[in-house]
Amino acid sequence: MTPYDDALRQATSKTPLIDGFGRTVTYLRVSVTDRCDLRCVYCMSEHMTFLPKAQVLTLEELDRLATAFVDLGVRKLRITGGEPLVRKGVMGLIENLSRHLRTGALEELTLTTNGTRLSEFAPDLARFGVRRINVSMDTLKPDLFRTLTRGGDLAKVIGGIDAALAAGIAVKINAVALKDDNAAELPDLIAWAHARGCDATLIEAMPLGEIEFDRTDQFLSLKDVRRELESFWTLEDSDHVTGGPAHYVRVKETGGRLGFITPLSHNFCEACNRVRLTCTGTLHTCLGREDASDLRAVIRAGADAKGLEEAIRLAVDAKPQGHDFQIVRSGAPAVARHMSTTGG
Repeated sequence: MTPYDDALRQATSKTPLIDGFGRTVTYLRVSVTDRCDLRCVYCMSEHMTFLPKAQVLTLEELDRLATAFVDLGVRKLRITGGEPLVRKGVMGLIENLSRHLRTGALEELTLTTNGTRLSEFAPDLARFGVRRINVSMDTLKPDLFRTLTRGGDLAKVIGGIDAALAAGIAVKINAVALKDDNAAELPDLIAWAHARGCDATLIEAMPLGEIEFDRTDQFLSLKDVRRELESFWTLEDSDHVTGGPAHYVRVKETGGRLGFITPLSHNFCEACNRVRLTCTGTLHTCLGREDASDLRAVIRAGADAKGLEEAIRLAVDAKPQGHDFQIVRSGAPAVARHMSTTGG
């Protein structure tokens, strides 16, 4: 425990973080960078303008803010980006945050990654208490992967997944369902993940950020995908939960778990327990709204632990009841900020 941790625990109350609709916030996603070594077509523009360094929180500031949320009842902490493993010094941050696992204040410290640097970092992630990660991978076809990511190397990602599994880290494969690109391949991708002992989750394309094409053309309802999968597989409902928005089933024929994240075809907001902290210190309490609370300004103005707690509680209290994502043929995103800026 650091001196700051001790001061924070003495200064803050133990009342949970509860929003205005009675939902308790126990899950924080922390973006450590808006940068990424891939340029996935549904996530980023091809020529992104990234944030200047002065606007990005230092690792120490990220630690302070994450610790404040942990002390206010957050039990699950997910490190995201951009691509978190491209942030210089990020492993030191993860090591420092792992102290909350050792004290029992935190139940899980986890990571969402594109997998390109997992081969290098998997052993240390396991050593710091990361037991489960999500890897974003939308196809098993090297050429299509290169196209969707604008230059990515699929073999490097698969090598990273294998390194994580070898280190004892459970891996879940996340795939965005894209009508014109990977729709026909989704059963093969699910079967591949299950054969490796990995869970798989399918995600509907979300209208976040200006990109070069109209997402309407690529939207694929997971209701339709599930109906197709049920024509040749037996999908058994599961009570498995991870703290996120996925609804899980077990595929009887493969023995593996399959999740569906459906922000458009089925709103999952009624039980939302999540908030997101960007790498600039902006707190978003809803992925699908332009709400924002500037916690960077709070800590850089010299706020003490009590002042920071008050700012966090005020932001969480204003959490909206739900998002209003829609896929409409207008070309305009529902939310202007890119997913890489918000944090996955």
